[in-house]
Amino acid sequence: MASNSTFVQTCWSLTDLFPAPDSPKIQAAMDELNAAAAEFEGLRDQLTADISPNAFLDIVRRLEAMMKIGNRLAGYANFWFAEDTQNQNAQTFLARIQQFAAEMENRVLFFSLWWKGLEDADADRLMAQAEDYSYWLEAMRHFKPHTLSEPEEKIINIKNVNGIQALQRLYDMITLRYAFKIEVEGESKELTRGELMVYARHHDGKLREQAYRELYRVFGNDGDLLGQFYQSIVNDWRSENINLRHFASPIAARSLQNDIPDDVVDMLLEVCEKNASVFQRFFRLKARWLGMERLNRYDIYAPVVKSGKTYPFNQAAEMVLTSFAYFEPNIADLARRVFLENHLDSEIRKGKDSGAFCGSVTNDLTPWVLMNYQGHPDDITTLAHELGHAVHSILAHHHSLLTFHASLPLAETASTFGEMLLVDRLLAEEKDEAVRRDLLFRQVGDAYGTIMRQAFFAIFERQAHDMTQHGALVSDLADAYLENLIKQFGEVVDVPDEFRWEWVSIPHFYQVPFYVYAYSFGQLLVLSLYQQYKAEGDSFKPRYLKILEAGGSDAPMRVLNKAGIDASRAEFWQGGFDVIKALVEQLEKIPVVK
Repeated sequence: MASNSTFVQTCWSLTDLFPAPDSPKIQAAMDELNAAAAEFEGLRDQLTADISPNAFLDIVRRLEAMMKIGNRLAGYANFWFAEDTQNQNAQTFLARIQQFAAEMENRVLFFSLWWKGLEDADADRLMAQAEDYSYWLEAMRHFKPHTLSEPEEKIINIKNVNGIQALQRLYDMITLRYAFKIEVEGESKELTRGELMVYARHHDGKLREQAYRELYRVFGNDGDLLGQFYQSIVNDWRSENINLRHFASPIAARSLQNDIPDDVVDMLLEVCEKNASVFQRFFRLKARWLGMERLNRYDIYAPVVKSGKTYPFNQAAEMVLTSFAYFEPNIADLARRVFLENHLDSEIRKGKDSGAFCGSVTNDLTPWVLMNYQGHPDDITTLAHELGHAVHSILAHHHSLLTFHASLPLAETASTFGEMLLVDRLLAEEKDEAVRRDLLFRQVGDAYGTIMRQAFFAIFERQAHDMTQHGALVSDLADAYLENLIKQFGEVVDVPDEFRWEWVSIPHFYQVPFYVYAYSFGQLLVLSLYQQYKAEGDSFKPRYLKILEAGGSDAPMRVLNKAGIDASRAEFWQGGFDVIKALVEQLEKIPVVK
């Protein structure tokens, strides 16, 4: 793909949302939303069992228009906060918008409660003519058994702003201000978490150990505090979802939001547990390559080739876009929009969110991507991952605001597929056998991080929620987490005691309980899809693109079934592990170079 573009690391621009934090347009949007809510409240009497399909659709579209304004306000608040979590103005603005959003949600709450309360025959009549909104309406009715009265739902919405959301915001503010100190080549360095974790993949084992020890020293010093935050979030989750809404289990509340049957989630995690030996076999092989009797947990991401190779940002961007274009030129063109519209924040800054994400605000705006680019190979795969999310979102932009965003289990499809396209392209073009070997090791290692690590995270979450209900101490959870790691690695990897505090450093546990199994679901799904792509070539592409274009317009299991995938079978999930096993076998055939 020829290109004359020059991509430069910058902070993103949020002007496509609002010109500035003090712009009059922000207050104008809030006023507009207030007025629209007042008009919407006047429609309550129209909501009867015999409402006409046209009148019903008009009400849904009015709600969608309100949500579009609300999403722009929330997007601006969250992105500004992510730019610098220590910015007091951004903190205050985020809290203000969250409070305002809860008030707006309460004012229109009567619609969803009426809809869930309709008799099936009346709901079916309206859904039959609801066009693109049909699945959104169907999914809402799944929550009928778990819905409370209007006053109760309003209290929960208000409570969340200054309760659970405040705790989550405080967790971010505390942990993102941490500074980590290590010594590199005789020089003392003070680093952000993102900068520190570069050394977790360093060729020098002492630096890897130092990085992990420092990470969990800092988090461990606040372990009791962060653990209390976590247990408060867990208790809030149980109080609402088990005690009030009567879900069968804490994880079932997330699975219904994902519209994935509980038994499929259980099967996924069981298959992952049964296949722990596949990655243990990989780590045993890696120990031989590193000249060790067996690995330490410090070493699982260690490179097998000593290389300090880094890539300028412009080169990395071109590598990702070229790999996308090789698969399908339009995919690269869509990803390029994120750069051209300055929706990418790739700079390293103190106080900035240390992770990476893609934020899709509305179905008529190019998504925003945040990452912390430092020039390492992992940063390139992260860029491919997040741009894959953006492409997924844009491909579904023809759907309504209510149906364009894929559910969590399918949301990782394009992102993970994008990573595999990049690695495949690098393997095809790289002439240095040592670098190719390291890429293969990295591919399996990354699969561990996305599948097995995340599955055991979910297993720990289930255990931690149960233990907290029965009065466990924070130290008890730390013990349970260490046992979880030991079971995961078996006798192949030594797990030092400081890793007992790893769980308090995992933002997903705090921000989105039980999110993590979506990574395992998505990676194993993509392994299956990628194998089909390699076998079928161009004939595979329409089927794959159809999955992405569906967005959130249908149930995930139905989207997959239409693509010829039955995710309700254990054999399907095992197939993903068979791919990984084949990669391990390929690596085992390479003579060990010392």
